[in-house]
Amino acid sequence: MKKYLSRVVLALWLSFLIFPFKGLRASLILFAALAASFPLLNLLADFLKKVRIPAAPYTRFLPRDERYLSLLLIPVAALPFFAHDYVLDVAIISGIYIVLALGLNVVVGYTGLLNLGFVAFYAIGAYSYALLNTRLGIGFWSALPLSVLLTSAAGFLLAVPALRLRGDYLAIVTLGFGEIVRLVLNNWDSFTKGPNGISGIEPPYFFGTPISRLSYYYYLVLAFVLLAVFVMGRVQDSKTGRAWISIREDEIASAAMGIHTTLYKLYACAFGAFWAGLAGCLFAAKMRFVSPESFTFMESVLILCMVIIGGIGSISGVIAGAILLVFLPEVLRDAQMYRMLVLGCALVFLMIFRPQGLFGRKSVSIGG
Repeated sequence: MKKYLSRVVLALWLSFLIFPFKGLRASLILFAALAASFPLLNLLADFLKKVRIPAAPYTRFLPRDERYLSLLLIPVAALPFFAHDYVLDVAIISGIYIVLALGLNVVVGYTGLLNLGFVAFYAIGAYSYALLNTRLGIGFWSALPLSVLLTSAAGFLLAVPALRLRGDYLAIVTLGFGEIVRLVLNNWDSFTKGPNGISGIEPPYFFGTPISRLSYYYYLVLAFVLLAVFVMGRVQDSKTGRAWISIREDEIASAAMGIHTTLYKLYACAFGAFWAGLAGCLFAAKMRFVSPESFTFMESVLILCMVIIGGIGSISGVIAGAILLVFLPEVLRDAQMYRMLVLGCALVFLMIFRPQGLFGRKSVSIGG
């Protein structure tokens, strides 16, 4: 009864939100439609619980409950053959955000450290490649290891003082770090060109051929996404991954069992920053231009939402969350007035009925 009452309250709330835009009649219709859809959603959920998808042999590197990702490889690989450039462009951005969200999932999902300034490492990776390319003439493949190394070092150095804190205090420190990086990029005109940004960044080259077409760059990003998924799947079941999860569940018990919690937290922050730097390089090479406006606090919130909505600690959940939060605003672009309203309502709806995320587990928590 309590569960049904909460759904009725949610339907009333959504109907109330739509009332100023569409009037009383539309609000009543929406309320009736939502109330009628609840039994159908229950039937669909019961059906999905009974579905068992066989695993392909080449997905053994993934955890057992993540192996149905193999079913998506063929349509994803074939996307450039039938999709328009606009769809490919959004898919490329989705791939970059998948790599970025997988990096944050290491810090938040595996280790349980709430990071609200993760976009700083994204910015460091993008600007390091932009500066190496425009000032020193270093190409993408030569600058990539330098950029991710610099970003990993930044993550490690931030973690040294920050890991003395926990919970909300750690979140505030990481938030401050993200704002410091953005302000430095915005005000250091002689080095970063300030708010004007850095333009003229070269695309990656493959055997002397620039990867400038969207279809070619799509496959480049897809290769890095598969690499990230492969590495995350291996790390999750490794000794280090199990130590991270143990720290997330109970740090005191982990320390009592002999796990060096501070050292493993440093590993997590540096490893997560590594993927943020990689995503930043891909973003800079794709856009050919970087500016501080691309690395605001709301970007950190968006990346964190991808992890939480998809399911904390779940590889498939992070992928689903990144795709959802990149594609859904684009799908709703025609409804300019209602786009963010519909997106916000959908997120609230998801968090009420599945707070652990699309593919998450109820026992996972963050913030320590």
